[in-house]
Amino acid sequence: MRGLTGRMRLVRFGLTLLMVLLCARGHAVLAQETQPSDAGNSRYAVRVGDTLVIEYRLTPEFNQTSTVQPDGYINLPLVGEQKVAGLSMPEVRALIGKAASVRLRDPEITITLKDFEKPYFVVAGEVLRPGKQELTQKMTALQAVLLCGGFQASAQKSDVYVFRRVNGELAEVHRLNLKGMKRTQDLNRDLVLQSGDMILVTRNKLETVGRYIKTLNLGVYFDPLTEIYH
Repeated sequence: MRGLTGRMRLVRFGLTLLMVLLCARGHAVLAQETQPSDAGNSRYAVRVGDTLVIEYRLTPEFNQTSTVQPDGYINLPLVGEQKVAGLSMPEVRALIGKAASVRLRDPEITITLKDFEKPYFVVAGEVLRPGKQELTQKMTALQAVLLCGGFQASAQKSDVYVFRRVNGELAEVHRLNLKGMKRTQDLNRDLVLQSGDMILVTRNKLETVGRYIKTLNLGVYFDPLTEIYH
């Protein structure tokens, strides 16, 4: 009996130890799943017009709120001009932290995205309802045109232009042939939109438009919508 009792105690101890290990593992997995991450900020790229709040924990006199200018730069009194457009929030923090370390020792910086522009696109020219629309889901140029009421009878469907901003000075020009294209076929002739894209449906082919165009010249085609793009 004593031997059996000893074995039972050993079995109970083993089961208890196993339960403790499983619970500990479960808590560890739960902690990994619920731990806050920077992934959301890492995916967001700072854009022109965004407003950033820069705070220095130990030297609050340098705190500042700054808006990203059309050239992609912000101007801070401590570090001067820094190009931040196109960078993720962690990259912006690292950039400013490195620049601030020239004057401050081990600066502790917090950067918050205060205001940002919602993704959008603009459709102009020979469509029924031209204007600016929010880009709330994956969308192609043809879908954007249909969302704006579709082509007018005068539209040159074989020459649809998408202007996509490269930086504060240049926009890339994509020329599309959407004539006779259906929603579910010939998708290789369409283009998935990005935020800030401007679609122009013309009556005639634009003979003078090259691969790139200065953003300041977009007013020729989109006036009075140029301020939306800049």
